[in-house]
Amino acid sequence: MRFSDLKEREVINCKDCKRLGFVSDLVFDSCNGKVEALIVPGPGKFFGCFCPVTEYVIKFCHIVRIGPDIILVDIDLVETLEKKKEH
Repeated sequence: MRFSDLKEREVINCKDCKRLGFVSDLVFDSCNGKVEALIVPGPGKFFGCFCPVTEYVIKFCHIVRIGPDIILVDIDLVETLEKKKEH
């Protein structure tokens, strides 16, 4: 599976059936090349612009299923929401 395939899938939280958005980035371990987390823009984002700089960082272990159209995750939204790091 390619990263471009993941970006086309919507992320849904199983705990409350909330739509979180679409995958915008991945976090991976550079030593072993394994995906550690998915990054989804936080609430209120409009194409990554015009809103606060927050994002959901969803660890790979919290992914329940990757389907043809959606990615199901099981997360606590408050714990997963992080401020974006400024570069």
